[in-house]
Amino acid sequence: MNYKHFVFKVLLIVIVVLTATSSFIYLIDPLWMFSSSNRFNQVQTVIDEREQKTIAIKYQPFPYDSLLLGSSRSTYINQHDFKGMDVYNFSVSNMSVREYNSFLEYAKERRGKEFKNVIIGLDFFKTSLDQSSALRTLDNYIEKEDKPFFRTKNFFSWDVLKYAYGNFKMSLDGKVVDERNYNRDNVAVAKKIDPEKTEKQTEAKIQKFKHVFYGKTYEYNPYYASYLRQLKKNNPNTNFIVFTTPISSELFQALVESKRLPDYNRWINDVVSVFGEVHNFMYPNSITNNINNYFDGHHYYPEVGTLIAKSLSNDTNGVPADFGKVLTPGNYRKELAIINKEGNRLVAEKSAKQTGS
Repeated sequence: MNYKHFVFKVLLIVIVVLTATSSFIYLIDPLWMFSSSNRFNQVQTVIDEREQKTIAIKYQPFPYDSLLLGSSRSTYINQHDFKGMDVYNFSVSNMSVREYNSFLEYAKERRGKEFKNVIIGLDFFKTSLDQSSALRTLDNYIEKEDKPFFRTKNFFSWDVLKYAYGNFKMSLDGKVVDERNYNRDNVAVAKKIDPEKTEKQTEAKIQKFKHVFYGKTYEYNPYYASYLRQLKKNNPNTNFIVFTTPISSELFQALVESKRLPDYNRWINDVVSVFGEVHNFMYPNSITNNINNYFDGHHYYPEVGTLIAKSLSNDTNGVPADFGKVLTPGNYRKELAIINKEGNRLVAEKSAKQTGS
């Protein structure tokens, strides 16, 4: 074999391997760079939701008239469950209230105009200075994705290939194996766990919230309302639909035990003062009282997300009557008094049981 033949064969092998690799990455599309949807990529792992969802918005069709923003809790709401709205769920893990504007501006630029509706899921534990003081944006992701040949480079990435293979295996098995996986319609699913593990994970979350999020270092961010006002100012023609995310009653009791009810009341007051109303789901009710609706007391299963979407869409079919209350300037003080009383009752009842035992 002469030198030229050897070089030709090596180049041919390299081309075949690279072509096969890039074709496989395109077929599975773990970074959501394309619209390919097939039986081999219906289960998608979470690599980095900020990156994956901004890529999807940039490179895939974006016909939506409404946007959903929130933390990992809100990722479990099916964007297709909103009646009368074409919603894109742009929620990501650990989203801060100071990120909302960056996310909204990015999506708005892609759409070319303001959204008809912006739905925002608010988490109480994100009201502290520790969780909401730092300014966070999508700038680094946007800059990365705007670089020349961004998609081309990812065709030849070993890491992307590994993610593609993982998605391929999960899709063939048809199993949800992670805390959160997605399908090709941007719908998050969660792995179901047994009651014993749920109880252990809930207790772990309670301890973490008591010591980290609700603990002695907690301080309500006095600028919280101003961050929300800026959103309204930047989108004067948008209808804002705001809701509080429902944590389990066990975790709500931890809030009460940590003496955070005054901060919870202040939070509701701030949200109502800015938006005129808030759909409140964060209080003891038939959904939050059932620990089986959660896998850790902190994150609810998608079935609960469906109830939230239906309630926000004024579709009460199948939604428990006690799940979700619209708080307004005219009724929120009365409703807070009821919630405070119930929260204190549950804590007193728990304390009495522990003392009796």
